[in-house]
Amino acid sequence: MVFEHEIPEGSKLYFGASAKTKRRIETVASTLLSEAGFEEILTPLFSYHQHQSICDQRELIRINDSENHPISLRADSTIDVVRIVNKRLGGNTEHKKWFYIQPVYRYPADEQYQIGAEIIDERNLAVALQEAVRILNALKIAPLLQISNINIPRILSEMLELELDDFRHVNIEKFLSLKIDWLTRLVYLQHADEIDALVPIVPEAIKAELVKIRELCADLDYPNTVIAPLYYAKMLYYDELFFRVIEKNETYAMGGRYKNEETVSVGFAVYTDALVDKLHQ
Repeated sequence: MVFEHEIPEGSKLYFGASAKTKRRIETVASTLLSEAGFEEILTPLFSYHQHQSICDQRELIRINDSENHPISLRADSTIDVVRIVNKRLGGNTEHKKWFYIQPVYRYPADEQYQIGAEIIDERNLAVALQEAVRILNALKIAPLLQISNINIPRILSEMLELELDDFRHVNIEKFLSLKIDWLTRLVYLQHADEIDALVPIVPEAIKAELVKIRELCADLDYPNTVIAPLYYAKMLYYDELFFRVIEKNETYAMGGRYKNEETVSVGFAVYTDALVDKLHQ
């Protein structure tokens, strides 16, 4: 039996103090992003292209349009923003910095509010990371910032015949069982200032990707930072440097460099629901 007051598991309900906290987070973020030159965009709730963003297609909530073409509820905003700006608005705007405040949906009824920012035609992830850090600082929180490079797991999976799932699930025992000195040191690598000592002994392809992590961290003013070179993100489009803002089992923000067709961009998303819980605690 479904009672009249019930809402589906995974859906969100905000009222009173929690609604006020949610609005404050959104106001802080939108104010900072607007001051930094971002324009706001709200993308359609329904999309033809969500399968290009989500690894597990079973997470999409699918229906058909009036001509029976398959569409799905918005499960991710990033690629839709880039596609709409480049292909639908292209002749009407040259603006490259966009932000959005809108929910995404996953099967069966998971609802997640996000504040996202995309910088189109920008290769330097530091530009986006600085904006994410400004939002965290304004909210007076300092969770752990973890920086990774998705190219490293991809290269290692081919070089050592490992599955990418080993990196998604951080299968440390399997990495250590290979008894490769430089790989063992990669497993335990946590700080950017340790990279220089490791660069001379890793394979050439890994060396270049580690240097990218070091350079990203060089100008970063955020003390609670670690690096995780073997971490692999689950999004389809991230292709190089990547970051997460985490605390215990919660993720407060995530971002990285990505490519859509020939356009390289950077961006991030702040997970509003997790931040609401954090600030109430």
